[in-house]
Amino acid sequence: MRAIIVDDEAAARAIVEQLCTKVEALELVGEFPNAMQAIKFLNKESVDVVFLDIHMPDFTGFDFIETLKNPPQIILTTSDPNFALNAFEYACIVDYLTKPIAQERFQKAIQKIKIGSTIKNETLTINNDIEDLYVNIDRRLVKIKIQSIYAIEAKGDYIQIKTENGNHTVHTTLKKIEEKLPESLFLKVHRSYIINTSKIIDIEDNSILIQKDVIPVSRSNRDALMKRLNLL
Repeated sequence: MRAIIVDDEAAARAIVEQLCTKVEALELVGEFPNAMQAIKFLNKESVDVVFLDIHMPDFTGFDFIETLKNPPQIILTTSDPNFALNAFEYACIVDYLTKPIAQERFQKAIQKIKIGSTIKNETLTINNDIEDLYVNIDRRLVKIKIQSIYAIEAKGDYIQIKTENGNHTVHTTLKKIEEKLPESLFLKVHRSYIINTSKIIDIEDNSILIQKDVIPVSRSNRDALMKRLNLL
């Protein structure tokens, strides 16, 4: 796994570098004293994990994460334990290490990356077969059967995935999950809704009944919906 270190303290970078050398799976490809230098590097290169300090001059670790369109997995390395709850609002953050960092604790963090990477790869493969989707909920990767999803609703910075077995609230966007779903089954019918067309019970005017939910259909999406239906 390719990794970089982002920390304004040279001594802290040296310690994390030393910890990395004891993990065969890691290849350290860069270390940076500030977030801007790291961002320039990531615009040209891809990495699997970033060891990131929170408190840095001008640009915090959280600012750094929010500038990245597709952030790699992040392990926070900080002397401040007060941001742990805030940290796990970000799906890309897999662990929170407080300084000084012990080798054993560092190894546990790396193991989380390995597990996350394995599940991510399996998800991409399985999605092609229209079977399962993995979502990050409360720091856990939860498997959802794609066929069980009947609708997805956008709610601010979150989405609610509605399934036959219950609902799941996930911190992501409707656009991101739409990219993961098979087009043959799912269709965006409104700016706030994606539906599983095979689950439609009834259509009346500009609304759809699925399960017990009445879902609006926008004018701009109605034609696409009609083309999907096997009309008599």
